[in-house]
Amino acid sequence: MRNPHQTVDVFIALLRGINLGGHKTIRMEQLRACFEGLGFRKVRTYVQSGNVVFEAQKELTTRLSEKIGKCILSEFGFPVSTVVRSAQEMEQVVRGNPFVKQRGIDTSKLHITFLSGPAPKAAARELAPLAADLEQFHLKDREIYLYCPNGYGRTKLSNNAIEKKLGFEATTRNWKSVNALLALARE
Repeated sequence: MRNPHQTVDVFIALLRGINLGGHKTIRMEQLRACFEGLGFRKVRTYVQSGNVVFEAQKELTTRLSEKIGKCILSEFGFPVSTVVRSAQEMEQVVRGNPFVKQRGIDTSKLHITFLSGPAPKAAARELAPLAADLEQFHLKDREIYLYCPNGYGRTKLSNNAIEKKLGFEATTRNWKSVNALLALARE
């Protein structure tokens, strides 16, 4: 039973690489059950690729990421990188997107890469050689805003490349999904 004096917050978990044609397949009802087994409430999923909105006792998102990762490994038998943001943090991420204010930006070509930790000061210099042609990126703490006019599938600014360059776990969502997750978190 939950203590009525505990502070509850809404969180968004972003799981990397599940249900994308590989061996990491999880049915959404099983994923929701895993989260509920951790004591999380009002667990909801968005699309089939590992986006979960839930309520939990207020705590550090890194601890929540660890708990979720351990549960998935235990329940499903494989590790999954998990990045968690509070609804408030996601609100700041959406408001802070520098590309939506630029003329000529096609919002269907916007993506956000979520990092498991703050980007180091040298991150922009490390990532710059990966940006091709008209691609742009902007680092802001634990997020990398991406504009990939030729499509995310063609960019060298992929999760794998970013993880290799920066040494952090990363997962990317398109702008539409980020906004949909924030709307779900606000419900």
